[in-house]
Amino acid sequence: MKLCQFKLSDNQRRIGLVEDDETVLDLTSAGIRRFDQILDSAHPVDLLEKMDFCDLPRHPLKSIALLPPVQRQEIWAAGVTYEMSKAARMEESNFSAQAYRQVYTASRPELFFKCLPDKVVGPGEAVGVRKDSGWTVPEPELALVLNAAGTIVGCTIGNDMSSRDIEGENLLYLSQAKIYDRSCALGPWIVIGASEREARDWDISMTIKRQDDVCFTGCASTNLIKRPFAGLTEYLFRSQTFPHGVILLTGTGVIPEDAFTLYQEDEIEIEISGIGKLNNPVRFV
Repeated sequence: MKLCQFKLSDNQRRIGLVEDDETVLDLTSAGIRRFDQILDSAHPVDLLEKMDFCDLPRHPLKSIALLPPVQRQEIWAAGVTYEMSKAARMEESNFSAQAYRQVYTASRPELFFKCLPDKVVGPGEAVGVRKDSGWTVPEPELALVLNAAGTIVGCTIGNDMSSRDIEGENLLYLSQAKIYDRSCALGPWIVIGASEREARDWDISMTIKRQDDVCFTGCASTNLIKRPFAGLTEYLFRSQTFPHGVILLTGTGVIPEDAFTLYQEDEIEIEISGIGKLNNPVRFV
């Protein structure tokens, strides 16, 4: 099942259930206005299956504007979860390469705050490149959707925009490299009901176009994520509460070559085989 957030011509935010990737069932007409009304259930799929959808409005998917599938949740991220990510971050770093080598094998994962929902963009919206960065790349990632109890209830696609030159200059600049306007994209919807075993059979691919020409393409398997999902989420919830739930980006295994940086008006397409596609243009912020 696929939960989405969307708006019609009246610009009101609504919650929907995507049917056959062509039609959206309007759950807001049944009183569902927040994701947590469904996701806080221990079994959200069972909850939805018990609902009576007969009289609810349906909208063609192509006639609505999809919004990022996040409302009040914080967005966090896990780093150095792929071997390729460890190597890339060691390569970009002038002084702190050893830290990335150590955290890759440590029992405690690297977890960092990414942003609040107001810095997140959805399908078709522009992601941002910092004006003071000369080396920025997208990071396509599987994003885990957790409810307030710390249960993984769904998955979506994430793009953790990263200013590699800023982070590489000094590890203490990580927050500036990661957190800024339009620094995260999520969407197009939340897939609920998939187990970790199913999610680890998915492939992540990314294509970047520049003036209609493909300037980068790459792919990786989610099965290459080194840490079990439960291990990441257990550390995230240590000494922390998330009353509205939280979204956790799980790291990237698709990294452009070192000479690559994003340009204004590039087009990024990220696809995860079990979820769908997330498309975003690029602009400087």
